[in-house]
Amino acid sequence: METNQFEYKRKSYIKTGEIYFFTATINKWQRLLWKDDYKNIVVNCLKYLSEAGLIDVFAFVIMPNHIHLIWRINAFNGKETAQGSFLKYTAHAFKKMLKAESADDLTKYAVNASNKSYEFWQRDSLAIHLYTREVAYQKLDYIHNNPMGKHWNLVTHPNDYVYSSAKYYETGETHFSFLKDLRNEF
Repeated sequence: METNQFEYKRKSYIKTGEIYFFTATINKWQRLLWKDDYKNIVVNCLKYLSEAGLIDVFAFVIMPNHIHLIWRINAFNGKETAQGSFLKYTAHAFKKMLKAESADDLTKYAVNASNKSYEFWQRDSLAIHLYTREVAYQKLDYIHNNPMGKHWNLVTHPNDYVYSSAKYYETGETHFSFLKDLRNEF
């Protein structure tokens, strides 16, 4: 069987109906998500896709330059994958907000590509299938402890970081209506 050496192969693939740990990183590790307005774009998109029945979100954290999710893709959004819709919608919203705030900051995301002028997310987001309870809970802990990492030191306790599902898992309280409990899945 002949293969095309120039054919692009995705590193991560998400199968509909399965639960995955997902990481998406801002292009060049820039800290675009430092401001809450940009984090809210991510939250609002997750909420929309969840309410539309396209995804189930079990856990998340939005860091200054990346996000981690535990989610399940339930259906396509028309012809595109739900994760594709998520990345595309948030990129368009980031562009619109940056254009209004600072044209200089927008140029940091400029690319010379035939299909786009700006790239906000690095290509090939990481997706790891969570096939056992142990693996799922390890990733859940990783997500919730991320803001306390040496590199970040954003909070001293996971519950104190607002843009995370940690408080939901410890207290049952959340202001993120789209969250579902991972413990009910395994």
